[in-house]
Amino acid sequence: MEKFTDIIKLIFKAVALAMGVGVVVLMIMDAVSAENAILLLGVGLACAGIERLIKPASSENK
Repeated sequence: MEKFTDIIKLIFKAVALAMGVGVVVLMIMDAVSAENAILLLGVGLACAGIERLIKPASSENK
C-alpha cells in the first residue's frame, strides 16, 4: 500500500509542476487568457496541497 501512496503523491506533484510550466509557456506564446491561466494555476495549487495532505502509509500504523 505504501507504493500506491507514493505513486499518487508523485502524480499530484507532476500535475502541479506541469500546470505551472504550462501556464508560463502558454503566457509566453500568448495562447491563454489571464482568467484561464489563473484557473490552471489553481488546479496546480490544489494538487500541491492535496499531495502535502497525504500522509505516508508508514505513519498510519503508529
